[in-house]
Amino acid sequence: MFGYLRPVRDELKVRELQAYEAAYCGLCKSVGRRSGFIARCFLNYDMVFLAMLLSPQSAKGQCRCPARLWCRKKDCVQAEGMDIAADVGTILSYWKLQDTILDGGFWARLEARFLCGILRPGYLRAVQKRPDFDQTTASCLARLQVLETENVPSLDQPADAFACILQNAAPTLTDSRQDRALRQLLYHIGRWIYLLDAWDDLEEDRNAGRYNPISSRFPGAEEENQSYLRTTLRHSRSLAASAAALLTLGRWEGIVQNILYLGLPAVEELVFTGRWRNIKRNRSGIHE
Repeated sequence: MFGYLRPVRDELKVRELQAYEAAYCGLCKSVGRRSGFIARCFLNYDMVFLAMLLSPQSAKGQCRCPARLWCRKKDCVQAEGMDIAADVGTILSYWKLQDTILDGGFWARLEARFLCGILRPGYLRAVQKRPDFDQTTASCLARLQVLETENVPSLDQPADAFACILQNAAPTLTDSRQDRALRQLLYHIGRWIYLLDAWDDLEEDRNAGRYNPISSRFPGAEEENQSYLRTTLRHSRSLAASAAALLTLGRWEGIVQNILYLGLPAVEELVFTGRWRNIKRNRSGIHE
């Protein structure tokens, strides 16, 4: 995915930071167990956010980090939601590589082909467990590809196609109210991710002659309409936060609120000021 859904670490309480790290480690362990070691290399913050949403009830376990074998065992979260997020993350990582093969530059396509090859066994294992989600993802991406080919001058149509992917990552819950809230939360987060990424890639897409919904919607006047884009991004953030308020999040409530109310605006500001490409290389989150 994209790695936009990060907390502002300085604003987390000590126990929240420990819980977040345990969620990250728990998801990493689930990915390795279900899709193999290579799939763990594609783990990102977006899937940790999804894993927390899907794991209001969880238990603590122990694990040893394969990247730091000299470290003592750390706490990691064990829950069914971690397994769901692990499969979803592997499937999305594979399809993102496929998209790069289709639309990327020469070297990016070459790298994506290599990464697809090594990720494919893990992807196939994830598909066996989540075939419906894989089919939905393929269908939504095909719809998105048609919109891009037609150079649709719309922000909402391609953003909707992408948002529906994340929306369908949510399993059906026993509580219909919680189910609707979770799907709405993921939908608006997906919409926010797509539009923010479009702005982040604006110059690169323009130079390469690739479709970008912002350039298509505001040809030659992208910068002049920045406030319009930021307004619609803020609207999606607000709707996502409203949906989250209806969810039972358990131990993750403070962390999820941190991401929605502090992390998303912080990342948005970094993207619009051109500092995000440097910040995202730091996998430790956002500091104020």
